[in-house]
Amino acid sequence: MKITRLFDILDNLKEKYRKNDILCGKQNGKWRKYSVDEYIEISHSISCALLELGFQRGDKIVTIMNNRPAWNFMDMGIMMAGMVHVPVYPSLNADDYRFILNHSDAKCIVIGIESIYKRVAPAIPDLKLHPMVFTIADIEGQRSFNELVQLGRDNREKWMPVVEQIKQEIQPEDLATIIYTSGTTGLPKGVMLSHKNFVTNAYTLSTMQINDHTGNILSFLPLCHVYERVINYHYQILGASLYYAAGLNTIARDLKDIHAVGFCAVPRVLEMMFDKLYAAGTDMQGLKKHICFWAFRLATQFEYYNHNWFYLKKIQLADYLVYSKWREAFGGNPMVIVSGGSSIQERIIRLFSAAKLRVFEGYGMTETSPVIAVNNPIKDIFHIGTVGEIMSCVEFKLADDGEILTKGDCLMMGYYKDPEYTKQVIDADGWFHTGDIGTMVEGKYLKITDRKKEIFKLSTGKYIAPQVLENKLRESTFIDNCIVIGANEKFASAIIVPDFDTMHFWCAKHKIHFENNDEIVTYPEVLKRVQQEVEEINKNLAEHEKIHRIRIVSDVWSPQTGELSQTLKLRRAAIIKKYEKLCREIYNYDNKEQKEEAIKK
Repeated sequence: MKITRLFDILDNLKEKYRKNDILCGKQNGKWRKYSVDEYIEISHSISCALLELGFQRGDKIVTIMNNRPAWNFMDMGIMMAGMVHVPVYPSLNADDYRFILNHSDAKCIVIGIESIYKRVAPAIPDLKLHPMVFTIADIEGQRSFNELVQLGRDNREKWMPVVEQIKQEIQPEDLATIIYTSGTTGLPKGVMLSHKNFVTNAYTLSTMQINDHTGNILSFLPLCHVYERVINYHYQILGASLYYAAGLNTIARDLKDIHAVGFCAVPRVLEMMFDKLYAAGTDMQGLKKHICFWAFRLATQFEYYNHNWFYLKKIQLADYLVYSKWREAFGGNPMVIVSGGSSIQERIIRLFSAAKLRVFEGYGMTETSPVIAVNNPIKDIFHIGTVGEIMSCVEFKLADDGEILTKGDCLMMGYYKDPEYTKQVIDADGWFHTGDIGTMVEGKYLKITDRKKEIFKLSTGKYIAPQVLENKLRESTFIDNCIVIGANEKFASAIIVPDFDTMHFWCAKHKIHFENNDEIVTYPEVLKRVQQEVEEINKNLAEHEKIHRIRIVSDVWSPQTGELSQTLKLRRAAIIKKYEKLCREIYNYDNKEQKEEAIKK
């Protein structure tokens, strides 16, 4: 059948894939598996319940929950009732919730577990439209999700004919969802996406996928984010079984448990997996350790197009001795891993791909629903260092300054309640200005070089692309995260968060005693060791790109503490503000200002 609206996915599943585990989530430590029939029934019950409660077509229904089958039930149920799904991150603060819930005109909020409810609760009294609230967890004084489902079942006969009529009337161009971008600066924007936007992107992705309805897929990135959501839709189109991880700390265990054949991730998650494999090797002894790191070095030099006989034999031997053990730890199957959200280190792509855990890097934005380009599994296109070919459903060009422009059926309807900003990013000819700078490799593979707004100029007139330098720095096992600074200064500098697991081991080896991480970063020996890593990286940089000064900090950056966005990108303005004193120290601002004052006097 032809899928033109997102809820058509349900009919497609019913027609082609009548399986018993289309959606699966952990309950009391065990997998609760939902069949296609249950998925359809519960989703329709949600539609009936919303209509019974008096909500109208076009009303905004908010969900705030971790990944779980209930997210999908709400998603389909909301859209089949002609309403608009507004999924929101479960890790925001009360001010963010207050803004988004008011700005979106939320009429109803469905919240997950109790800890999320406690985050949202302070904002609820300040909401203009006094939305109804339901919770999946049993929380005293709150109506439950189960009550919502039962309300729909009790009124199914009354409302199902209405639901079917609404479904017939909904057009592909109609608004399906509003997604609030987490953003790295300023207030979040509500991106309006239609059924056609998502269906076009998801269907195109499904034609590029080598996995099918026989595979199990692990999902752990937030479904409220456009990237995981479109991957979720495209796997539903294919009939694959979707399993939701209990949390980031259970990923390896869950992959092994379900014998997964794929997942999608952001670079930070793959970096953490890379570090764990490396750390496991350092714990080995003797010949085992030697073999492990030989295989590690071979993997990080992996070339997909290298068909040299001797090279292939070494890869086969390494696979037998080491890589197969890595796969076994993740369930035993070769996998398709899609990476997006920000640029990923090439050595990580090489390492995982050598072990048949092939990483396909892609690129997109919320406003383009989202994928613009991706390395293509079914064509076996695997151009490391690029984000692959432009999607066949996307119109694309590079502006004179290298900015990536796009338009077509995947492009958003606009920003909710913000036509002026919509006009700023979509020009008179319909081209969306992404703000990203790119170049074409071999005439057909897109390479992202940096964010247009993040590139800065030194006082010497030379430009710095900070993301490129930050990726190089993060390749060091001693560096967990970093930010490169230096706009309008003579040279570039970096604020660095050390990898404290590595640093603890190094300190113990060198008999440096410490009580906590705050103390570690005060030792000159530690600064000197991190500086050595920076100097190694500087050797391969142009003179103006070199990192001349560093400062190390003991804070661990996260979305909760404000340094990272919900998709783990650096929130540059927030970091620079937080470390304003360090920045002033790096560039000797205090002495400069004193001299200026002295001159004025």
